[in-house]
Amino acid sequence: MILLLDAHALMWWLLDDPKLSAPARGAISDAANEIVVSAATTWELAIKQAAGKIKLDADLVAAVDSAGFSGLPVTIVDAEAAAALPMLHHDPFDRMLVAQARRLDATIVSRDTQLEPYGVPILAA
Repeated sequence: MILLLDAHALMWWLLDDPKLSAPARGAISDAANEIVVSAATTWELAIKQAAGKIKLDADLVAAVDSAGFSGLPVTIVDAEAAAALPMLHHDPFDRMLVAQARRLDATIVSRDTQLEPYGVPILAA
């Protein structure tokens, strides 16, 4: 299974935060699953860090690599698909995750219930 991590799920994993659910932690730990982090998620977290909303002690790209996760570029196909989604969710980063999850047939690891109407598989973070 391909698991696409939402920003909060990624941060909870990297920080070993107990907020991350046991099922999500188990799925991310399972070597049979491929864990991917969208460039959109890295961009979102970098924006939040620059605005002082979060503090990252380490280089995010290095932390993602160190965790053994794969980076997922945003393609022009992803951009077009995200733009075509209905505005059920107003966060463009989350709509990008929906578009990428659809393209990859991936499950999004997230606690964001606003993603559910898009019909993509979600594993509660």
